[in-house]
Amino acid sequence: MKLAVLGGGGVRSPFLAKSIALGAKETGITETVFMDIDEEKLYIYGKIAKVIANKINPDLAFYLTTDADEALKDADFVITTIRAEGDSGRVFDERTALNEGVLGQETTGAGGFAMSLRSIHTLIDYCEKAKRLSKPDAPIFNFTNPSGLVTQALRTMGYSNVYGVCDAPSGFLRQVRDMLGEKEVTMECFGLNHLSWFTNFKLNGKDITDRVISHPKLYTDTEMRLFGEEILPLSDNLIPNEYLYFFHYRDRAVNSVLSSEKTRGETILEINEHMLSEMRTIDIDNDFDKAFYCFMSHYAMRENSYFSIESGKARTEKFPVPTVEEYIAQPENGSYAAVALDYIKAKNTGKGVQMVLSVPNEGALGFLADDDVCEITCTVDANGVHPHKIENVPEMQKNLICAVKHYENLTVEAIMEKSRRKAVKALTVHPLVCSYPVAEKLVDAYSERYEKYIGKWSD
Repeated sequence: MKLAVLGGGGVRSPFLAKSIALGAKETGITETVFMDIDEEKLYIYGKIAKVIANKINPDLAFYLTTDADEALKDADFVITTIRAEGDSGRVFDERTALNEGVLGQETTGAGGFAMSLRSIHTLIDYCEKAKRLSKPDAPIFNFTNPSGLVTQALRTMGYSNVYGVCDAPSGFLRQVRDMLGEKEVTMECFGLNHLSWFTNFKLNGKDITDRVISHPKLYTDTEMRLFGEEILPLSDNLIPNEYLYFFHYRDRAVNSVLSSEKTRGETILEINEHMLSEMRTIDIDNDFDKAFYCFMSHYAMRENSYFSIESGKARTEKFPVPTVEEYIAQPENGSYAAVALDYIKAKNTGKGVQMVLSVPNEGALGFLADDDVCEITCTVDANGVHPHKIENVPEMQKNLICAVKHYENLTVEAIMEKSRRKAVKALTVHPLVCSYPVAEKLVDAYSERYEKYIGKWSD
């Protein structure tokens, strides 16, 4: 079977390749194609990915291409990890929002809206190609941000084979397992992408939620480090996704970014430009160890600064810089590729697997419409994807989910209908903007910058 990766020249490609290579035999994947329109990055980061995959699984055919048609032809599965406009778009989005006193984080609020303008039509084009060239109904795993909103748009447009994937829930679960020293812990997740909560922690069928929320290392060894201890009682003891920091500490986040020398986007741009500059001087084919060290040392800078600008708190656990051999020997860490591979394995074997996906609600959350895409724990088996029904959601979570889902649906309608009025309304109702004059300024600035993606507004 063939797996196509769109956006295979991204910085995270070597991690993606490792997951695919490790899971290829179990999932029946025999061929992988990494595609990217940026030839230079594809033949740097994609080549590193290819070498890693070959070292782990020499039997896996691994190709690089800049031709989307070639990548998608006869593909059984597709992963999308696209960044239209690259890091410069992110920098523009963040600074434009900050100039109006609101957050520009790229997956929610103003920044998420801006990224959706450049992401949705890009993904629609690729989905059309996949519909024409790939195997019938080949599953498409969307990691392109804002993942939940983009997945909603694609589902609304009729692409029923698209599933939103994010590694935040699986990453948090891994942290909890490490904290407890228990590898069999499970949990339930519900909400929207980057607006979800974790609950019902279990170990061998026994509820251990109280043990998790009272653990002394919860606020040091997991992403709960971002929050104060007052958040859990406020949230009815539901653990918030790390991105809820932007909602619960909005002013603190804005002030922290404004007081910093650089935004997150500017930091990432600087790291990536420096890494790319160094990579151009290295012969990857003949000095792979040097190339890998250059890549990993720069990637560590990214990871170690994660959320630090917005929260003013650095991670206590530092991202390691392993050798090639050490990296290959490390176990799979639950990346978004691993989630996609779990889906493939479940569909192939028929053995039910529990995972978090962004999928149509279908009654799982009683206060949302059936076709509203939500991020929720699902059981995947040979018969499809089955979202877990969540009962008794507290009013606080319910109201916030509904408000942001209203924003998401308005944004999709605005982009599809080319409606400036709906675009302004979408940002006006978003809790992180919540201002008509600010929404107007942001919509006009972003739509001018990204006109080549969305065209001109019709109203």
